[in-house]
Amino acid sequence: MKFIISILLVALLTYAIGIYGNLPWWSFVITNLLIAVAIPQKPLMAFAAGAIGVGLLWAGLALGIDLANNHILSTKVATILPLKGSYSSLIILTALVGAILGGLASLTGSFVRAHKGA
Repeated sequence: MKFIISILLVALLTYAIGIYGNLPWWSFVITNLLIAVAIPQKPLMAFAAGAIGVGLLWAGLALGIDLANNHILSTKVATILPLKGSYSSLIILTALVGAILGGLASLTGSFVRAHKGA
C-alpha cells in the first residue's frame, strides 16, 4: 500500500511542481526525496516508486504534447539528437531520464531516512 501511495504522491507532486510552480525543471527531485523520507520503504522499493511515478508522468506528458502537434516538434528534435528522427525513441528517452532522476532522488531519500534513524 505504501508503494502505491508513494507512486501516486510522486506523480502528483511532480506534476504540480512542474505546472504550478515557478521553479526549475529539476525541482521534483526535492519532492521525491521528501516523499521517500516521509514514507518508510526499502531502498529498492523507494527507487521503483520514484522511477515509476516520474517516468510514467513524463512519458504521458511527452506523448500528449507529441500527439497535439502531430509529431512535428519531436521528429525535429529526434533528428537533431542521434535518434534518426524517431519521435517514439525521443518519448522513451524522455521517460527514461525522468525515471532515473526520480528513482535516484527517492533512493537518496530512503538512505537519508535510514541514516537518520540509525
